[in-house]
Amino acid sequence: MHEAKHSLGVILFPAFDWSISPTHPEREERLLYTQDQLKEEGLFDIEGVDEHKPGVAGREDVERTHFCFPELEAVATRSHLVAAGGCITAADLVMGGRAKKAFALVRPPGHHAMKVVHGSRGFCTINIEAVMIEHLREHHGKRRIAVVDTDCHHGDGTQDIYWHDPDVLFISLHQDGRTLYPGTGFPQDCGGPKAVGRTINIPLPPGTGDEGYMQAMERVVMPILRHFKPEVVINSAGQDNHFTDPITNMNLTAQGYARLTELLQADIAVLEGGYSIQGALPYVNLGICLSMAGLDYSGVREPDFDAVRHAQRPQIAEYLDKLCDALPELYFSPPPASQAMQDGQVERREGVEWFTRHKDIYYDTDGISEAQTESLLLCGSCRGLMKVVSRSTKNPDCLGVEIPVDACPECRARGLEIYGEAQARGGFRYTQLIDRVGRQYERHGF
Repeated sequence: MHEAKHSLGVILFPAFDWSISPTHPEREERLLYTQDQLKEEGLFDIEGVDEHKPGVAGREDVERTHFCFPELEAVATRSHLVAAGGCITAADLVMGGRAKKAFALVRPPGHHAMKVVHGSRGFCTINIEAVMIEHLREHHGKRRIAVVDTDCHHGDGTQDIYWHDPDVLFISLHQDGRTLYPGTGFPQDCGGPKAVGRTINIPLPPGTGDEGYMQAMERVVMPILRHFKPEVVINSAGQDNHFTDPITNMNLTAQGYARLTELLQADIAVLEGGYSIQGALPYVNLGICLSMAGLDYSGVREPDFDAVRHAQRPQIAEYLDKLCDALPELYFSPPPASQAMQDGQVERREGVEWFTRHKDIYYDTDGISEAQTESLLLCGSCRGLMKVVSRSTKNPDCLGVEIPVDACPECRARGLEIYGEAQARGGFRYTQLIDRVGRQYERHGF
C-alpha cells in the first residue's frame, strides 16, 4: 500500500445536471471520465489521499467578490455555487490542517468571470478562485496570495478582479492572445497604478510543449514566486493546453502537467478548462493528483501520445528564451505607475484624484455587451476605493462601490457616502456595496 508524501484532499463535483448544451465542450462528461479513472486506478485507496464533498457557496461568499447585476440568482445556478463552494472546501481543508494540499476538481469553471457579472463569458460566470481567495482573507486571515494560471486561455477575469490589488500576484501562462480567445494577456499588461508588477502575463506560441512550459516555469514563474513569498499558492489548473484538446493549439502532455505541478508546489489547485474529455482529462488529472501527493507519476501516459509527433519545434525554444529573459523585469523592476495609467486618465473630483478607465466587455456565452467605467481613488494611505458604473444590453445603469480589505478610514467614509447618495438620489437601477472593512454586503434595485 502506497502512502502519500503530502496528504491530499480531492473535491469532486462533476455537475452532472448542468451544461451549456448537450454537445457543448463544457458539459458534465468532462469530469465523469476523470471520476472513473481516479477510482479505477485506486487513487483513494492510497493512505493520505481522500475524497471530499463540496460545500455550497453562499450569497455573501460571492458578493464579497463580485458585483452581480441585477442579482446573484439572475446570473448563477446552484451548480455555480457548488463549484465555488468546492474551492472553499479545498481552502478550509488546507487551512484547517486536514490536508497538506487540495485539488478542487469542479465545474463550471470561473477564470473568465470579471469583477462585474452580467452573465457568462468564456463558459464562466462566478470566478471560483477569487471567491476562494476572498474566503481565505475573510475567514483565515491570509493576505498575500499568488495565483498561477496554467489554463491555455488567458485568465482575464482573475486579472480584472486583482488588477489593483498589490497583495495578489497573478501569473498567467497561456496561448498567445493573438491566436486564441479572449485575445488578451500581453506582457505590457502588468497591473494597475497601485499594483504595477503584480500581474505577469506569459503568452506562449502555439505548439508549445512540455519543454517550453518548464522553461517558462523555471526562468520566470519560480524566481518571482520565491521573491514574492506568498502565504498561499493557488494553481488555476486548466488542462486545455493538452495536445489533444479540440479548441486550442498546444502540445503539453500528462507528464508535463505532473512535472509542472511538482515544481510549482501549489497549496491548492482548481480545475479550469480542458475539453479533451477522454483523451486528456482522466490522465492529466491523475498525474496532477499523484504529483501533488508526492507520489510516482512516471507511469501516467495518454493512449494517443507520440513523442515524435508531439515534440515542440526548435524555433519555439528560441522564441521563449528571449521572452524569459525579458519578463522577470516586469516584476523585479516594474514600470512607473504613470505607464500603468496609459489605458485611462486621472481626474480630480471633490478634492481627490481618481484613475478612470473605460472597458467594453462582451459576454460571448450569453451574447451580452457591457460598457463599464471603473474609477480608482488614488489614495496615499491604502490601495484605494473603487467605483464601477456599468450598463449592458441586459441591465441598465448599475453602480458598484468596493471598499477594499485594507481601506483607510477616509476611503471607507467616502465609499459609504457615495453609496448612500446613490440610494437617496436614485439614477441607478441596481446598486451594490462591498465593504470589506465593515463586512457589509448590500444591494438595492429600483
